[in-house]
Amino acid sequence: MAKMTERMMEIFKKVPTVILATATGDGTPNAVPVGAKTIIDDETILISDQFFNKTLANIKTNPKVAVSYWEGHEGYQLKGSVTIETSGQRYEDTAKWIEELGAKAGFPLKSKGAVILKIDEIFGLAPGPGAGKKLA
Repeated sequence: MAKMTERMMEIFKKVPTVILATATGDGTPNAVPVGAKTIIDDETILISDQFFNKTLANIKTNPKVAVSYWEGHEGYQLKGSVTIETSGQRYEDTAKWIEELGAKAGFPLKSKGAVILKIDEIFGLAPGPGAGKKLA
């Protein structure tokens, strides 16, 4: 497992949207913006599924994903495998959080599942000679 630094976590929390990349079993890529995200610990993030269609099908076929996020010229890519929780305390907490977000926005939202990413590798996204360098 790879661990995010405090700075990596700070930026993850600060940016409103991250990009979740998945692929089909034959390798066809798919990337979607995601705003409903949180950090569980320095090795694990949670993304709530409200609208996943192709993304969910891809995850069920191929659980390897990448999450990219950045602010200015500093950014990171987290790679690893995901699991989907549709019951249990973590899912219930996620469903409540998403329902509250929707109420605040005046738009009803319902979580279909909690997508849990265990981070295996972290890469830098900053431009320059270190672009794409494995950090953890």
